[in-house]
Amino acid sequence: MVKKKIRILIAKPDLDGHDRGAKVVAIALRDAGMEVVYSGLHQSIDQIVKTALEESVDVIGLSIMTGAHLSICQRLLKQLKSEEMEDIQLIAGGVIPKDDIAKMKTMGVHGVFPGGTPFDEIVEFLQSLF
Repeated sequence: MVKKKIRILIAKPDLDGHDRGAKVVAIALRDAGMEVVYSGLHQSIDQIVKTALEESVDVIGLSIMTGAHLSICQRLLKQLKSEEMEDIQLIAGGVIPKDDIAKMKTMGVHGVFPGGTPFDEIVEFLQSLF
């Protein structure tokens, strides 16, 4: 059985201007055989959702370094629901305190990967979704 090729959008929401980690993760996912779309810096929630729709992605991966991960994820999930795009999986990484991981998963974030998470762990998680 051939597994589907995962399409993932790596997005940098709002005023977050640090993208080195997002780019490195994007390369690791591409090297693992995934199709990766990188949205660039300073993307609004509307822009991220629009790009996800246009690119027919399976996953949105948010890279968040600002500390606003809870509100950003909540707003994005709400927008996905209102656009009837809840089949898109949401993952997030970056500067995320351990205490917030359970909160994020409860709100509907499928995977949370704080800075320093090994690439293999992210790849295996994504492959397990499909």
